[in-house]
Amino acid sequence: MSAVRRLRSFQLFFPQGRCRNYAKGNLILMTRLMSICFTPRDRYETHRVATPLELMFDLASVIAIAAAAHGLAHAVEQAHVVQGVIAFLCSFFMIWLAWMNYTWFASAYDDNSTGFRVLSMVIMFGALILAAGIGAVFDQQRIWLALLGFIVMRLGMAVFWLGAAKGDPERRRTALRYAGGISVVQLYWIALVAVVPPPTALYLPMFLLGAAGELAVPAIAERHGATNWHRHHIIERYGLMNIIVLGECFIAITAMIHLQGGRALPDPSHLWLALLSAAIAFSMWGLYFTEEDYLADAKLGQALLWGYGHFALFAAGAATGAGLSVNLAAAGHDAHITAQAAMLAIALPVAIYVATLWVIRDRICLGGAGRWLLLAVAAFILIIGAAASMAMELITILLISTALFRRRMTRTRERNIS
Repeated sequence: MSAVRRLRSFQLFFPQGRCRNYAKGNLILMTRLMSICFTPRDRYETHRVATPLELMFDLASVIAIAAAAHGLAHAVEQAHVVQGVIAFLCSFFMIWLAWMNYTWFASAYDDNSTGFRVLSMVIMFGALILAAGIGAVFDQQRIWLALLGFIVMRLGMAVFWLGAAKGDPERRRTALRYAGGISVVQLYWIALVAVVPPPTALYLPMFLLGAAGELAVPAIAERHGATNWHRHHIIERYGLMNIIVLGECFIAITAMIHLQGGRALPDPSHLWLALLSAAIAFSMWGLYFTEEDYLADAKLGQALLWGYGHFALFAAGAATGAGLSVNLAAAGHDAHITAQAAMLAIALPVAIYVATLWVIRDRICLGGAGRWLLLAVAAFILIIGAAASMAMELITILLISTALFRRRMTRTRERNIS
């Protein structure tokens, strides 16, 4: 009798017609997911902007970036500088690579379909798994959890490219090369983590070999038919990611202003450090967002320089936030490094950030003596950070002056052209 009652209760809450509709809906959804097909978007589409789904993807990526930056700051504070920098670069590479591949694919094939949204969310979940496993990278343990997240993200991308192969016959060969290349290199990562322990001397060279393989996949695939990525959309997406990595500086600045010990106001020395740090972060933002014609050439070489060059820029932006946190710890005598070393934790990533801007933009867009401005500024930042007293103040003044002068150069150039 109890079984009969349960059956009647089930039928009461889930009538037969409703069950059929529910099953039919699920079947339709599964059919759509199994028949994934992505057609190319128009390369010259007007008013193309980042979608809410892409912004959500950025949010998932920033969680992983924050975990990597925190690990770097902690390692440097404990005087494990070399180990911390290597772990940061390795973990940041995995995060950046997954973000970059998704961004360029979405620029060419985002059709806002159910399949695209579901696969995007699967990759986002992989980014969260990766973020949860970042700690093992800095502890020099086998990175099984981070690897699991990376597998989810990369297999999601492989499925994306298989869908593009089905929906874009003209670039089918390109899409299949992407899918095959991603899958093969993923097998390499699994073998690396399973066979080679992180503390061994062989681990880093093997990691670099895998990274080279990942970077080779787009370079090889795109030679057989370039995808329809949208120039303005890519520029916007990279600009948004730059803002996200500079957000690591804001986290450190907030910690500097944080009230401690029942104080009514922040510690004056910490407040001064926060003001200087904010000026540095704002100047880095100002140096990036000028009005030059970014990525003017759609050729493969220029696209790869832009896309790959931003790895150094994004990593440097996040590392600057970590360096600011290190300086806060050093000011409170909570770090096991000298004040000079703490200052270099800011100067070095800022110099790399500025120098990378010169490589990917200014040496191409500008002419005359102004073409070399950012390269010279990067060198001066390193010299100041290594040798000068009041280095933080001097670097801040130099960056503010450079950002203002660089903006003036842009306006003068536009007036001359017009």
